[in-house]
Amino acid sequence: MSSEEARRAYVWIWLPGAQEPVVAGRLDEQGGGATFVYGQSYLSRPGAISLYTPELPLVAERIRPLDGLDAPGCILDGRPDAWGQRVIMNRLLGAAGKDADPQDLGLITMLLASGSDRAGALDFQESATEYVPRGRENATLEELASSAQRLEEGIALTEALDAALLHAASIGGERPKALIDDGPRRLIAKFTARGDTQPTVQGEFLAMTLATRAGLNVAPVKLTETLGKKTLLVERFDRSEGASERRAFVSALTILQLNELAARHASYCTLAQAIRESFTSPAATLRELFARITFNILVGNTDDHARNHAAFWDGEMLTLTPAFDICPQPRHTGRATQAMMIGEDGWKESQVAGCVERAALYQLSNPQAREIVEHQIEVIEGDWSEVCEEAELSEPDRALLWRRQFLHPYALEGYAQAEE
Repeated sequence: MSSEEARRAYVWIWLPGAQEPVVAGRLDEQGGGATFVYGQSYLSRPGAISLYTPELPLVAERIRPLDGLDAPGCILDGRPDAWGQRVIMNRLLGAAGKDADPQDLGLITMLLASGSDRAGALDFQESATEYVPRGRENATLEELASSAQRLEEGIALTEALDAALLHAASIGGERPKALIDDGPRRLIAKFTARGDTQPTVQGEFLAMTLATRAGLNVAPVKLTETLGKKTLLVERFDRSEGASERRAFVSALTILQLNELAARHASYCTLAQAIRESFTSPAATLRELFARITFNILVGNTDDHARNHAAFWDGEMLTLTPAFDICPQPRHTGRATQAMMIGEDGWKESQVAGCVERAALYQLSNPQAREIVEHQIEVIEGDWSEVCEEAELSEPDRALLWRRQFLHPYALEGYAQAEE
């Protein structure tokens, strides 16, 4: 399928509580941009919701992207990221896909070539009348891990395993992964990558588990072993257990109305303003957001960019999703910064003392902010050994993470002074 052939796609949506999708409208790509128009049948449907009102309100006219975007952000949230693009390029172009630019294929080609079980409640089809899901080939976790490894090494896949790996092509992120069903649960399997120089999969398990113990709302995780290597299983929060319902959500990047190139301008305090205006339970959500910021800092996750935060969309209001992708990052210097700005002054240092100083932006008092940070430090220190045992992490690997990512001295620098 060439980019010239794939210039139109129909957007299907699972409405709240629905078991089957309905067509919502049509996406047209031309000249490097994409516009959207709702179908008349959808506009007249009882219970129809907008795909995301700030961008695509329920109106009977063609809608252009917001300024600075080449397509609606809620649509771009369904586009494959780095890993999914590698799977698709391999499928469409074979060995030549390794050196090709995914942008050359265009947005709609990427949407139609990726699997249908994408995050959220949208999917993209060539037909406005018949929904045909893509990428549901059965494969074992071992076969999927082997396929991901072969793809990383540039080795051709069998047709069946290529189709099975495509199932996860629409899920965001850079690392190799697959989608699996475990009875009524829907899981994302994250594999050890070929070039890993530290226990990245176990590190994410540690961070996610400690986050749960510290009281954050976090996607459930467990570790398993596949082909002699650790695999992280993450329970999907956008799927209802034992049913076919899908939950719509949008990324913080979409909420902030930014494109990928402008993501460096993403700000937690701007997101906090959106929470005050458009989210359910704003006070509790602001506290949760602040706690996620400080926890990311304490465990060395500097990859807290705006696509790694999201909110459910019910057609009227937003609700913060469980936290995901809390993955400590390797660092080679003492100083570190977060991916998103924390203060109105552009401050983004990976230090909890500065977060406490700016707690009022998140409607927290200084003592409330310190209480959150101190509890998180207490949990990380107190539960570290137990969770490392659960992760079967060796002493050398623990040494790679402890005080280098988890509770790095720079994260705590100045905090004692802030406490006085």
